[in-house]
Amino acid sequence: MAAKKVLIVYAHQSSGSFNAAAKDAAVEVLAAQDCTVEVSDLYAMKFKATATAEDITGEVKNADHFRYAEETKLAWEEGKLCADITEEQRKLTQADLVIFQFPMYWFTVPAIVKGWFDRVLTLGYAYTLEKRYSQGIFKDKKAMLSFTTGSPESMFSANGINGDMNVTLWPLQNGILHYCGFQVLAPQIFWAPSYVPSEARSTMLEGWCKRLQGLLTEKPLSFTPLDCFDGEGYQLKPEVHEKHASKEHGLTVGIHLGKALPPNSQMKAGV
Repeated sequence: MAAKKVLIVYAHQSSGSFNAAAKDAAVEVLAAQDCTVEVSDLYAMKFKATATAEDITGEVKNADHFRYAEETKLAWEEGKLCADITEEQRKLTQADLVIFQFPMYWFTVPAIVKGWFDRVLTLGYAYTLEKRYSQGIFKDKKAMLSFTTGSPESMFSANGINGDMNVTLWPLQNGILHYCGFQVLAPQIFWAPSYVPSEARSTMLEGWCKRLQGLLTEKPLSFTPLDCFDGEGYQLKPEVHEKHASKEHGLTVGIHLGKALPPNSQMKAGV
C-alpha cells in the first residue's frame, strides 16, 4: 500500500485534554505506518470561524447582495480566496484521509470546526450541483469524525433523553462529508471521558490506537447512491422505493421511508 497523506483538523484549546491525547495518538500511530500527517490546530491558528466577504481578496462581484457561495466560487476560480482558506484547501487536496478531532458541543461540532466547513468547502472546489453525494468531488478521499461527548452512551441511545446518536450524526456525516463525496468512515466516539476513571480513559485511547492500525483499509459507512434518485426533485426512484417496500427498516437515517431507522447505520460500516 502506497504511503498515504492524512489531515487532522483538530479543535481543542488545551494540550492536556483528552482530545489532544486522541490527536497525538493518531499522529503517532499513522506516522509509524509511513503516513504523512498534517495537523490543522484551529485554535492555535486562530482560525476565523465566520464566513464573510473578508474571505475574498479584492472587490466582490455584487456588494449590494453578497452571496457567499457564489462569490467564493468566483474567488476560488480567480485565485482570490484569502490565504488561510487557500492553505486549508491545499492540505485537503493532498489528503487521502481527513480526521476531524473535537469535543461535541450542543450535539454538533464547535463553532471553529463549523467555520472550517463553511469557509474551506467552497462551491466549485468541494462541491457543485452536478458533483455531490456519491458522485462528489472528494469520492476518492476518506473522512471521519473523532470526538468526545459530555454524556454517557446510554443517554444517546434510541431510548435515551438525548436521542439516537445516529440521528445526531446524520447532518454532519451525510449533509457535509458525504455531500462532498467523501467515503465516510465510522465515527470514533469517546463517551464522556471527563466522567470516567483514568483507567477507562486509557482503555479508550488503547482502543483508538488499535483501530488506527487498520484505519486506512476500513470500509466506509453506507449511503444511498445518487443514481437511486430522479434528476428533477431528487426523489427516490419508484423502482428503488418498491424494492424496499417490504423491508423492516428504511434506507438510511434521513431516507427512512416512514419505517424504523436502520440500527447504527451512522456508527458502524456494513449495516
